[in-house]
Amino acid sequence: MWGERRSAALAGVAAVAAALGVGELVAILTGPLTSPAIAVGGAIIDNVPESLKHFAITLFGTHDKLALQVGMLVLLGLAGAGLGLLARTRLPWALAGIGAFALLGVAAAVTRYQAGPLALLPSLAAGATGVFVLYRLTVHDRVDLAVVVPDEGVQTGAEAGTTTARSTRRRALTAGAVVLGLGVAAAALGRWYSLRRDVSAERASVTLPQPASPAPPLPAAVDSKLPRMSPFVTSNPLFYRIDTALVVPQIAPDGWRLRVHGRVRNPLTLTYDDLLKRPMIERYITLCCVSNEVGGGLISNARWLGVRVSDLLAEADPEPGADQVVSRSGDGYTAGTPTEVLRDGRDAILAVGMNGEPLPIDHGFPVRMVVPGLYGYVSATKWLTELELTSFADFDAYWVRRGWANKAPIKLQSRIDTPGSRAKAGTVVVGGVAWAQHVGVSAVELRVDNGAWQQAKLYDVPSIDTWRQWTVQWQATPGNHTLTVRATDTAGKLQDEDQRPVVPDGATGWHTIEVTVE
Repeated sequence: MWGERRSAALAGVAAVAAALGVGELVAILTGPLTSPAIAVGGAIIDNVPESLKHFAITLFGTHDKLALQVGMLVLLGLAGAGLGLLARTRLPWALAGIGAFALLGVAAAVTRYQAGPLALLPSLAAGATGVFVLYRLTVHDRVDLAVVVPDEGVQTGAEAGTTTARSTRRRALTAGAVVLGLGVAAAALGRWYSLRRDVSAERASVTLPQPASPAPPLPAAVDSKLPRMSPFVTSNPLFYRIDTALVVPQIAPDGWRLRVHGRVRNPLTLTYDDLLKRPMIERYITLCCVSNEVGGGLISNARWLGVRVSDLLAEADPEPGADQVVSRSGDGYTAGTPTEVLRDGRDAILAVGMNGEPLPIDHGFPVRMVVPGLYGYVSATKWLTELELTSFADFDAYWVRRGWANKAPIKLQSRIDTPGSRAKAGTVVVGGVAWAQHVGVSAVELRVDNGAWQQAKLYDVPSIDTWRQWTVQWQATPGNHTLTVRATDTAGKLQDEDQRPVVPDGATGWHTIEVTVE
């Protein structure tokens, strides 16, 4: 009995693997976003409850999408095993289950942003393959077993029948394992081939223009260079990435267009070359994700090169009442930014460069938005293709529809980076970063246990749009200690002590760590 169940479960898993493999292969022709796994994964991202989505970001950080895909594969494997077991007694129901999964993939694919008429093909092909494989493996197993009927009452016949049954079961397990392997290989091949068609070569051929307004030179005392401290400038590979894209959009510069439209008097359409010919500014700007918990790492600083958004808006000439600029990504993602913020003199830019090179593909190549002082979900759209002038009363952007605030200035925060959980007695350098983008940090204080607040040394910054390093010399004594940090901004506002969650517009509270001194 156990052997039969194992064979049946393997048949179900093999059918699912074969279905996914064929789906990925067909998606080579129709585009990676039409893959059943990618389409369904995107639908999950769009519709999962915010509490679960935030839990995933908290638990997995920038690896949240990889965790989602691994989790989906595990669930599909379990579902396949269940359908295989069901097929032993109710084959039509099991086949219908695979069909239902296929229809789910079709629905997810055809409802994605700018889905074409061929988007349903990978899921249909996957469903047909899964039904065929499960039927063949199940029926073949039954036929083989049906011919193994030992003569009742004859010991030698029973023994022969048992031996033949075992041989048949081994053949069934082998067939299932072969199909499973072929399905996994096909899925891996299809995904690899689809994703290899990226725009790395096009990106490598881009020559960035010299900025008309270069970034100010970094002060000599901008970076403490302490171990464990976040460097003032985050390298491109280490820059945090949080977005909704399971598959990174691949947009070639030659095919890129930016539409500035909506409630404007002079709609604009720009090519990538048009944008590069415009006067560029270069600035150090810190970006922060609204999902960043107190003391979290979803924040980074870089040197950006791009065109002022305010110049484009001035040319487009917004109509009265157009108080929101909706930025739209190549994959349909939207963010809504207050028009007045983009025109108040801050260095809001359409960035084409990051730390001296063209934007990395993962960070929005060929063009993204960068706006100092606002959380990324209302300002930092990657793979930008549209700026639409509208109003907050008329349109809710992606995250606003999911319960987040429609206006989200970054909150004053500070963080302890060093030391870790253990330290040696004596002089210990405590340090970290503080930020209040487009306002600036004027003071940072550290408290050890419940003692007095100590003023921290502040490191220099090139502008109020970046984070700021700080350090304190702590005379550490043996034992367990609690370290707490708080900051004050240039307007004299003290960092909010009350612990609040990230929803709906960013976390508050003082960062606290526990240190054991030996």
